[in-house]
Amino acid sequence: MNKIKVGIIGGAGYTAGELLRILIFHPEVEIVFIHSKSQASKDIATVHTDLFGDTDLKFSAALSTSVDLLFLCLGHGDSKVFLSENAIESTTKIIDLSQDFRCSNSNLNFVYGLPELCRKEIQQAQNIANPGCFATAIQLALLPLAKESELKSPIHIGATTGSTGAGQALSATSHNSWRTNNLSVYKAFEHQHLAEINQSLGVLQTNFDQQITFIPQRGAFARGIFSIATLKTTLAEKQLSDLYQAYYESHPFTHVSEQEIDLKQVVNTNKALLYLKKSGEDLMVVSAIDNLTKGASGQAVQNMNLMFGLDESTGLKLKAAAF
Repeated sequence: MNKIKVGIIGGAGYTAGELLRILIFHPEVEIVFIHSKSQASKDIATVHTDLFGDTDLKFSAALSTSVDLLFLCLGHGDSKVFLSENAIESTTKIIDLSQDFRCSNSNLNFVYGLPELCRKEIQQAQNIANPGCFATAIQLALLPLAKESELKSPIHIGATTGSTGAGQALSATSHNSWRTNNLSVYKAFEHQHLAEINQSLGVLQTNFDQQITFIPQRGAFARGIFSIATLKTTLAEKQLSDLYQAYYESHPFTHVSEQEIDLKQVVNTNKALLYLKKSGEDLMVVSAIDNLTKGASGQAVQNMNLMFGLDESTGLKLKAAAF
């Protein structure tokens, strides 16, 4: 098999940097170009300094149409603009990392790219809408219950993300001096990822109509999402454990732990870890992912692998630092 020729649009941001970290060492990929208007002609490693010594690639202002796959690492709203202004060859597949095509009301043919929900559809897809980071962590915590139509009560979620989740553009709440030794709530009850979460749960549990109360938080760390979902269920803890283990048995990156989990177990990896705890009828589902890998670029590569008939873990066997 010839290597997959890929191009990256919006190459200077965090998700593009993470994508490059993975793709440079992917055995089945050839990176044809990395497009960036702001960094054109500069060495990649001058922006993504962790790649110094690993690549001599440069940013390009020009687009190449001779690629098998195009990754769109653009801001929300910018992917739609890019595709409306640029002619993409019909043979070129697209993986979009923005939120522009995640919900089914999009008028373009994008498949939702959560492998634990849509693996068969992803394998046949021309275009993929990569899921949001919070949405990934939260959906993985709830999908097994939705599959059995066991989401029968309101769902309360508190989830904390690292500063890289805000993107590379500077803002008052992304400065290190503000984040350090600090914690805050933002977009309470109305985070944009709620739409795709509700959409996915409704795919598995067609009568799903429960309220999801989601309180996102900004954490004083760079990478990762730690989510806690609580709801009521009459299922016993052993039943729940068996249900979750069965659902994720064939999915290589999502694991159900019998021990309490922490964020360092997943940072720098494409893993998602889940932990269940029951008290009376109250169920707690803890989930942990890296917002830049399983929550963005790692999941995008996982989708690429599926689209091109590769083992979905190719190039993604990454180890957490742990300490």
